[in-house]
Amino acid sequence: MDTAALLALPRLCALWAALLALFPCGAQGNWMWLGIASFGVPEKLGCANLPLNSRQKELCKRKPYLLPSIREGARLGIQECRSQFKHERWNCVVSAAGPALGTSPLFGYELSSGTKETAFIYAVMAAGLVHSVTRSCSAGNMTECSCDTTLQNGGSTSEGWHWGGCSDDVQYGMWFSRKFLDLPIRNTTEKDSKVLSAMNLHNNEAGRQAVAKLMSVDCRCHGVSGSCAVKTCWKTLSSFEKIGHLLKDKYENSIQISDKIKRKMRRKEKDQRKIPIPKDDLLYVNKSPNYCVEDKKLGIPGTQGRECNRTSEGADGCNLLCCGRGYNTHVVRHVERCECKFIWCCYVRCRRCESMTDVHTCK
Repeated sequence: MDTAALLALPRLCALWAALLALFPCGAQGNWMWLGIASFGVPEKLGCANLPLNSRQKELCKRKPYLLPSIREGARLGIQECRSQFKHERWNCVVSAAGPALGTSPLFGYELSSGTKETAFIYAVMAAGLVHSVTRSCSAGNMTECSCDTTLQNGGSTSEGWHWGGCSDDVQYGMWFSRKFLDLPIRNTTEKDSKVLSAMNLHNNEAGRQAVAKLMSVDCRCHGVSGSCAVKTCWKTLSSFEKIGHLLKDKYENSIQISDKIKRKMRRKEKDQRKIPIPKDDLLYVNKSPNYCVEDKKLGIPGTQGRECNRTSEGADGCNLLCCGRGYNTHVVRHVERCECKFIWCCYVRCRRCESMTDVHTCK
């Protein structure tokens, strides 16, 4: 063994120990934890001790090069969830990272509550995985997928455009997301509720459908002096923020289903049971708590101490966010550099400006 390898051993051992501490062997982990891991997961050390179920670990071992995309997909989903709900009573709070990271659900109570929040979490995380894997394919980071070749040589000669460039292969991203996330209902354990498993599978797919639905077409012109005689077009993913907005709208209009499954899932309201359930809508079983008051048992922090907007009538307004309890106001002093000027030669001179801002927090 050469000197460089010997010097690297202590660092390798330390990283291995950190992985074991964070992701204990045999832990009933959750892949979503990968989105908040503070350090990268080396491919050679990763799969066996990551917070994955046995099926995911096998897939990880066969395709270790997908680990960065899986991590990025989880990060995307968590970040977008926080962004979409930052002004709501439930603000997509995640569990604090502790010594048993990965042994409990990242989103705590909401991940298994069967509420509208559960629906959004599953949808946005599945969408994040599709988005990340598809992006990696287009970037040429994987050997088994690249650009979408099904569109090549197509187009419309009469309209002066044809498919070209590198279209994002969203179908591969969707295939991998299904393979990685969707556990067949027949394989669920006795403790799992069959209806919740079916609900989660449906919401996974709704998240994937949102990514596919928002695919857009970009084109580039070709011709003398910018005449755009011919256009080359390709399909591309929308920004994940746009996908998040669509899923938030689906959350606001989600469908409550019966807590019993006969042959298939049905709407809870008996007079609506003949209305088909669209595959791109979000489903939930149980009504959400109001999230106003702290419940340590369920991991609900409540809204006490949350900053609110005194003049807003929306979800971030003090009236709604504080659940009618009222709010406290305190003055915050801000000091910053201002009126900066470049002095020849060679420095910048600024003034120190102070401002006072009223900050309102829920009682």
